[in-house]
Amino acid sequence: MGFTDKNVMCADCNKEFVFSTTEQEFYASKGFTNEPKRCPDCRQARKSSRDSNRSGQSYQRQMYPAQCAQCGKQTEVPFEPRQDKPVYCSDCYNTIKPRR
Repeated sequence: MGFTDKNVMCADCNKEFVFSTTEQEFYASKGFTNEPKRCPDCRQARKSSRDSNRSGQSYQRQMYPAQCAQCGKQTEVPFEPRQDKPVYCSDCYNTIKPRR
């Protein structure tokens, strides 16, 4: 299949960029069927943003106070405790969780 350079509009910055024959061949070799939606600069910015979120610098998990149902120790858990379900501190949880 022959490829030719294509002009594509970036979905983020609305600038036109070239989807080159080399890039099209690469996409085809990977089995990708869609053209890129973002220009190289916006792709890099998006990747950098995702990488910083993964490293934990920008993301802080909501924690909720709870009392361990086994030892009574105060702890924090990453979910909102419900009255009908027991909550355990990490020490007690590690002693009762099923081993895989």
